[in-house]
Amino acid sequence: MSALHPDVKADNRTLGSDPALIRESFKGLYPLLENKRQLRWILQRIQSMEEVWVEAGHALSAKYNLTERTVKQILVHPGALTGESGTRIAESAFSGGPLGEQVQWSDLISTLYILGHNLHLSASIPALKAFPLVKRSGCPSKNSKVEPNLIYTDIVGFRQIQNVRGSPWVKYKCMFRILDVFGTEPDFNHPNWVRKHHLYGPFGGLNMTLMQFYTMFPHTPDNTFLGFVVQHQLISKESEQFKSTKRQNQALVYGKRAAYWKGKEAYVDVIHKYLNVHGTADNSAAIPHYVENHRIIKGRDVQTLLRQSKVFVGLGEPLEGPGPLQALANGCAFLNPRIQPPLSSLNSEIFKGKPNIREVTSQHPYAEAIGEPYVWMVDINNKTDVERVLTAILNETIEPYLPYEFSCEGMLQRVSALVEKQDFCSSTSSWPPLSALQVVKAEAGTSCKKACRKVGLICEPAFFPKLNRVKNLANYSVDCQTSEFSDGHLVYPVYTNSTKHCLFQSDPLLFSCVRSDESLIRICPCRDYIKDQIALCKACI
Repeated sequence: MSALHPDVKADNRTLGSDPALIRESFKGLYPLLENKRQLRWILQRIQSMEEVWVEAGHALSAKYNLTERTVKQILVHPGALTGESGTRIAESAFSGGPLGEQVQWSDLISTLYILGHNLHLSASIPALKAFPLVKRSGCPSKNSKVEPNLIYTDIVGFRQIQNVRGSPWVKYKCMFRILDVFGTEPDFNHPNWVRKHHLYGPFGGLNMTLMQFYTMFPHTPDNTFLGFVVQHQLISKESEQFKSTKRQNQALVYGKRAAYWKGKEAYVDVIHKYLNVHGTADNSAAIPHYVENHRIIKGRDVQTLLRQSKVFVGLGEPLEGPGPLQALANGCAFLNPRIQPPLSSLNSEIFKGKPNIREVTSQHPYAEAIGEPYVWMVDINNKTDVERVLTAILNETIEPYLPYEFSCEGMLQRVSALVEKQDFCSSTSSWPPLSALQVVKAEAGTSCKKACRKVGLICEPAFFPKLNRVKNLANYSVDCQTSEFSDGHLVYPVYTNSTKHCLFQSDPLLFSCVRSDESLIRICPCRDYIKDQIALCKACI
């Protein structure tokens, strides 16, 4: 008989077409997570946020009709957290290690569970082997007929599934959703382009539809923005005490690793002239003597420090973490260091091997876009600039601010829509709805990402096939006198004014919002979006 490995835990909700009901607690989730050493930090975060998640589920269901959803069978395999991955991400979570991936996995698991879906959690290679991904013959059991509707994993986990399952995994290719912190661009994803242009690396060549890559922040519209939740709400018994916390004349430095502080002494000295400086670094000996260092502390204690502080001080690293948004949610302004020249996989060890050439212009590009008075850009090597910015911050009073897309309710709304409507298995599926399409001609040398943003929209790659035909372009006043198909560039479809010649993309895996060509005018598929919920168009919910 087929049986699940001890590391594969399943939520035994009835299979089939049963309605997916918003859950009232995490009671059935905890047994799936317990006794898994790799998921210990995730379990603690989920436990600490249960009340907030349940309240968010109630709030969302009061605003929208969530009754026409069916229970999905979902395999969740965080490959980078498995012992076999060698990353030691799970082991370092309690000693100042990076938490970004674990935050995202925690919030994804919470979201899927609250939304009423049936989760199967795998946390090791033996567990993955034991999961009955393909129906088995022989003596039946309650687990032997489980086939997933969706598979959430990361790039490490995707490779593990390929190795464990062999060729049958291809049958489930369209069901994969791959958590990818930094994002994947088309040339790094396409095996032929990887070989032709020598773009080899540990994370590329997966040959997936680009929207199957789920990112931490909305870096690129080529991928899907999954996101995470900024933990700023506390359970009711702690909230009153928390609200009474008084703002003090202090700054909190963003940097758990003492190595981040190296070479930043002069910068922190300037801040110390204006504010008492606090830190949460793992090694007090490596930071200035005047810093009141709290060492590695729990999340709610970090929130208390942020509530007491006026400024959250970026050091340039870590890049693109959750901390700055948590600071804003607690009414603390963020000092965001500029990065010049911008960092990318072409010039930085941090991004080396990443499957994109995205340029990072500050410690936190998403926060950079929020702007003043919440986020202040600063040249940390220019004392005058640091003093100017600090003076401006201390003359401002800001209220707590959190974009809706990083709240529990916002993530529930986004993931609910993605689970129900984003379909890579059907050739007839059409989402977002075509009514959301707005066509924009980019200036030569401009990407569709920038062209759409310039008019207050976002590039939507799902619409590229609609614009990849002469007849369809004619409906948008693009007159193609001659045309041809090619897979020689990542910017098609394009138009040349002088000859009225159109070039169309012959390989759908090479559509891209983010690339440009100095001599070509891109025809861009744009759409609107809900304020503070960029993943969804206004007609998407």
